[in-house]
Amino acid sequence: MAKVCEICGKKPVFGNSISHAHNISKRRWNPNLQTVRANIDGTVKKIRVCTSCLKAGKIIKVTRHKKPRPESEQPTA
Repeated sequence: MAKVCEICGKKPVFGNSISHAHNISKRRWNPNLQTVRANIDGTVKKIRVCTSCLKAGKIIKVTRHKKPRPESEQPTA
């Protein structure tokens, strides 16, 4: 599966890792992607979103709702 944010399109960035002895090897920096249940066009889908999009509020997260308790089992305050 591609490491791409489905909201902003952020992808891995490629470069070099340089040791103290100046040995060079290829490496890549991956975006911090999280799988999130989101509301997209009225339907709930699992999408891969980078954390910068999550913090910016660019998606609406969906939670799983628990069944409400019957009135007889409600805690009293």
